[in-house]
Amino acid sequence: MPVKQTLAARDSSCKPVLVWTDQLEEAAERQLRNIATLPFVFKHVAAMPDVHLGKGATVGSVIATEKVVIPAAVGVDIGCGMAAIRTDLTSSDFKEGDVRKLRQSIENSVPVGFDSRKTPLDGALTFARAHRSHGLSQKHVSQLGTLGGGNHFIELCTDELDRVWIVLHSGSRNLGNTLASKHIEKAKKIMQQSKIRLADPDLAYFNEGTVEFDAYVSDLELAQSYAMENRRLMLVEVRSVIEQMFTARKREVTFSEPINCHHNYMSWENHFGTDVIVTRKGAIRAREGDMGIIPGSMGTKSYIVRGKGSVESFHSCSHGAGRNYSRTKAKQKFTVADLAAQTEGVECRKDRGVLDEIPSAYKNIEEVMANQSDLVEIVATLKQFMCVKG
Repeated sequence: MPVKQTLAARDSSCKPVLVWTDQLEEAAERQLRNIATLPFVFKHVAAMPDVHLGKGATVGSVIATEKVVIPAAVGVDIGCGMAAIRTDLTSSDFKEGDVRKLRQSIENSVPVGFDSRKTPLDGALTFARAHRSHGLSQKHVSQLGTLGGGNHFIELCTDELDRVWIVLHSGSRNLGNTLASKHIEKAKKIMQQSKIRLADPDLAYFNEGTVEFDAYVSDLELAQSYAMENRRLMLVEVRSVIEQMFTARKREVTFSEPINCHHNYMSWENHFGTDVIVTRKGAIRAREGDMGIIPGSMGTKSYIVRGKGSVESFHSCSHGAGRNYSRTKAKQKFTVADLAAQTEGVECRKDRGVLDEIPSAYKNIEEVMANQSDLVEIVATLKQFMCVKG
């Protein structure tokens, strides 16, 4: 059964907060209530079941506003999201040693961490030409089709029918971070100059109709398009690696249409009969029929879902499991031996460099899914057998 609770408004000037979990950390609750005090928030604040503390705005929050945008409610990795493709391969198509070879080939084909491409992809050059007015730097062009670090990943998974899926998680790389940080600081300065006091300075905002609002939206749309293209190009690269392996065996591989969705972004939408600006920070859109991807961690399950169009959630659902422990605390609490045990059967790194991504650092994905059964239906349940981390 879904779990939903309402944090009642403190007074008539605040909006209520709807939360799809009964496990809400105190700091995240304070943060959600701070957002609910903002006068331009529409109807209520929606918090998804993977909700946890973020910078300014809570991760797992969906905020509808009228004629205002809060850059921190999108976050610094603008356009971060998921992509997935189903193949017609099954686990029986892989010989001994294939999975390790595929992981090595993918890591050779797709730069990870801070790495860029020495030679930009043709698709990256096409993107740069299409967005010539923004003047993308050589660095940003070279980072198109690269994974990045942190919790970004490329996985091979099997579903209940043993069909193999390519699943990946990445965003707008340095471009989104640079643009977001610039605009968050600009919004803070405007608040100071206008003598507007906020419960949290990181909730600084731009008013629609101003030069600053237009500049932010222009940069945000660029970063969102960049993130979408970044995931598309990586899917092409991973497909190519898989095709090369099986072409040598005279086995043609077919692929489904990809699912490619943001979970840190802004859009103009209509809710409760009103045109509003919606920011989803750690949430995906789940209108009726929308396809989405909700990952767990590198040792648990992930889900392909279809939206149910929940009005109260502003047509949204969670973007993943959500963290139980910060990266620092995870490295203090767990060992490399713990990581190896929790990722048994998965071809992946098992060293201290990815210890902060240990499955126990995340919430129970099955509980998260149960708490939002009114928001999405599960189309496929995936279990990874290979994971490339940044």
